[in-house]
Amino acid sequence: MTPGGQSPASDATGLLGWADRLGRLAENVFLAVLLFGMIGLAAAQVGLRELLGQGIAWGDEALRLLVLWAAMAGAVAASRDEVHLRIDLASRFLPARLVAVAAVVVDLFTAAVAGVLAWHSWRFVTESREFGDVVLGGQPAWVYQSVLPVAFILIAWRYLVWFGRRCRDLLAGRATVQPQAPR
Repeated sequence: MTPGGQSPASDATGLLGWADRLGRLAENVFLAVLLFGMIGLAAAQVGLRELLGQGIAWGDEALRLLVLWAAMAGAVAASRDEVHLRIDLASRFLPARLVAVAAVVVDLFTAAVAGVLAWHSWRFVTESREFGDVVLGGQPAWVYQSVLPVAFILIAWRYLVWFGRRCRDLLAGRATVQPQAPR
């Protein structure tokens, strides 16, 4: 985080700032549509089962796919503001320069892990396509599973960009991560 409390991705102005705001809006709208769709479909399933004794035939499978998509979209959105799972003791006890070095290492490690996950999820999707897996009554499963490598690529890309920015700032003598005071 920058001293102003913003993530490194949101400190740009001009065209980059506009692109960042547009990307954030698109992510938020996509997440909202997914969540409202999940809630609506789940409510319809419950209502139809109570009223008619049966729900929509493909409803449960669609809900599982929507959960997958919402989880991956949520992970991408969490990574944009660096609010993903984090246990950050270093920023409480180390000086700002060492916290910035630790942030560079963490960014590179996170990008590498996300890259490995993207690779293996890509392999999973291609195997699903080769085997002809289907969902929702005959739709190719790989189309719906493709959210996995796409999300992991986006997360890896974000952390590679932050890695580059933080390396640049470290080399220029600017620490981009402020230490937190112990509570």
